[in-house]
Amino acid sequence: MNLSIIAIIVANVLFSLQGFSNPSFFDKYKFNVGAIKRGEQIRMLSSGFLHVNTTHLLFNMLTFYFFAPIIVTKFGDVKFIIIYLASLLLGNLLSYNFHKKEDYYTAVGASGAVTGILYASILLLPNMSLYLFFIRIPIPAWLFGILYLLYSIYGMKKQLGNIGHDAHFGGAIAGYLLTILFAPSLLTTQLWVIALLAVPIVLLFVLQKINPN
Repeated sequence: MNLSIIAIIVANVLFSLQGFSNPSFFDKYKFNVGAIKRGEQIRMLSSGFLHVNTTHLLFNMLTFYFFAPIIVTKFGDVKFIIIYLASLLLGNLLSYNFHKKEDYYTAVGASGAVTGILYASILLLPNMSLYLFFIRIPIPAWLFGILYLLYSIYGMKKQLGNIGHDAHFGGAIAGYLLTILFAPSLLTTQLWVIALLAVPIVLLFVLQKINPN
């Protein structure tokens, strides 16, 4: 396996294990709106390497493990790491923007970064087969991407479950934009996919403009 992929998995595992065993460490580095307002910006990055429990960690790392090689093969290590970290940060920035009036709001997890890697993979291989959650019927990756973003919008608006849907969405946007930046030929070869995946992104910001709550 590629060393960059291993390094990211190891960083997530070690940081999360420390958080599992040390509540003070977890509280110090988790995403928290009030703490970030007080100047603790490190939480915007560090929270992306913490997880709530082993299941949360395992799910994120398995998803990352399956899709990361697609990005490394296409773009190399440096651009792969840029996509990962940018997706993590944009996911948390979107969360901060949507919850900036909620000083109590907290979150952890690599989901934003992993979703960015997933969406970069979808743009590169839009016709690969993926499964929608637990429905064991394969669908093309581009359709999975649209449905997932629409579900994320619904989850954000309805505050569905204990899930950071806004971080997922922010990560997806970062993966989407950086993949186009790094592979502009997609604007010719995969323009239809780019256009379709832009629809839920535009929809989110239209809805947010109409009804910010």
